[in-house]
Amino acid sequence: MGIAIRNSTEIKQIAQANKIVARTLEEIKKHISTGVSLKELDKIAESFVLSCGAKPSFKGLYGFPSSICTSVNQVIIHGIPTDYKLKDGDIIGIDLGVEKNGWFGDAAFTIAVGNVSQSEQKLINCAIDTLNFSIDIIQQGMRFKELSFEIEKYILEYGYQPLRSYCGHGIGKKPHEEPEIPNYLDSKNPKQGPKIKNGMVFCIEPMICQQSGESKVLDDKWSVVSVDGLKGSHYEHTIAIVNNKAVVLSQE
Repeated sequence: MGIAIRNSTEIKQIAQANKIVARTLEEIKKHISTGVSLKELDKIAESFVLSCGAKPSFKGLYGFPSSICTSVNQVIIHGIPTDYKLKDGDIIGIDLGVEKNGWFGDAAFTIAVGNVSQSEQKLINCAIDTLNFSIDIIQQGMRFKELSFEIEKYILEYGYQPLRSYCGHGIGKKPHEEPEIPNYLDSKNPKQGPKIKNGMVFCIEPMICQQSGESKVLDDKWSVVSVDGLKGSHYEHTIAIVNNKAVVLSQE
């Protein structure tokens, strides 16, 4: 199908969905504390999204049972909300998708619950720093493989590994569109493949592992961990290319 080029009206529609994503994530942050259950956070998210006249797009997507992904400690992405209650020292990733008037938004963050070690805070920082770095270097004419190469290099220099087999993605009329954007170079040559162009809208989402980037899906068929069994982190924004620069849509 190729990578969609959106006009300004369409980008505004995608931005509306993403504003709701941003507002909902900020609302969830207010409730993340010791003793709160993952299902409670899911209910808060769903109620808030519905109150905005939108729908949580993850619910039912590919069979996913909930409105948000709640990825705790070793789970890096796609964690299912359960009755588990957060404890001091946990780290949790929240990933949310929203559909508004047929257009989609998507973003994620990882946050500490109470007190965590300096090394765990560094792990979280790596995800957000990598995301900000990638947004800063994106420009029209850059190849997506070049972006993946730079993201991987940044993560490795930070002292971590990118999670493999999962990636960022295009977004718009569907929650997942072309292109796929890995956080690592999946070929020998970054100077090949499609180029980033004005009007493209896509999600960048660094997924950070400590020792091994090899991924594993747990018995619940959703939760993704590293084979190293260590904690991970994840951040995501939806961005649009406007006037040759990356504009973040998923923030207030």
